[in-house]
Amino acid sequence: MIIRSIGGGTINALESFGRFWTFAFRTVRWIVAGMFSPRNWRLIMPQFYEIGNRSVPVIAITGTFVGLVLAVQAYDQLDAAGFADHMGVLINVTLVQELGPVLAAVMLAGRVGGALTAELGTMNVTEQIDALRVMGADPIQHLVVPRFLACLLLAPVLTLFADVCGSLSGAWVAIMLKGIPTEPYYYYTEWALEKWDLMVGFIKSMAFGGIIGMLACYKGFNCRAGAEGVGRACTEAFVASFIAILIVDFCLATSLMGLYRVFFGFKSLV
Repeated sequence: MIIRSIGGGTINALESFGRFWTFAFRTVRWIVAGMFSPRNWRLIMPQFYEIGNRSVPVIAITGTFVGLVLAVQAYDQLDAAGFADHMGVLINVTLVQELGPVLAAVMLAGRVGGALTAELGTMNVTEQIDALRVMGADPIQHLVVPRFLACLLLAPVLTLFADVCGSLSGAWVAIMLKGIPTEPYYYYTEWALEKWDLMVGFIKSMAFGGIIGMLACYKGFNCRAGAEGVGRACTEAFVASFIAILIVDFCLATSLMGLYRVFFGFKSLV
């Protein structure tokens, strides 16, 4: 019985894995086929509002308090080592490369991913997706592509907004509360923060946005019937997105750091 249970679970996992990549392939195929279609962009614009505009408050709060916490936690250690003037380096590089993309993606997975899964899951349960198929329309083209593209394109913008909020709040703590001189703070920050750091944050945030959009839509399309099925799909979408974000973050951080060392050598933060 145990072996049968393990084998059955493995087969189901592999089957679900294959269905997901088939779903992702069909989505990418429709994106390539209709990239320049005005009709597709008309479908995307409402999703820009729902995913982008409605996420601004939670992203602003997240970025602001991440910057505040970073500044408060970093000051004592840097001051004891005599590097208090370099506080802006730690705050801004950490925000741009790591905490900004990851935490913004986690908040998007909770707010946007859950909403997309619930919306598409409800449409699946009430057979609206089947109705689109009966009318000869591909549900992936009309429902998945606009939501996926909105997540993919808006995640870097929202991450940049979170970085700005965190940078300003961290500077406020460092300069106004801790008394660090303004000129050294911004001088060392400008010296340490490179275009490469911005590119790393951009690549990570775009990858995270694509992960959130694809997993949320897939779980919504494949949820079980009933309110319990929709609720479970929302939970599974968030958990899967969170785990995938951490795994992809590690892979990207390792590979991008290796590329940096190949092209530019070792990078020091102080």
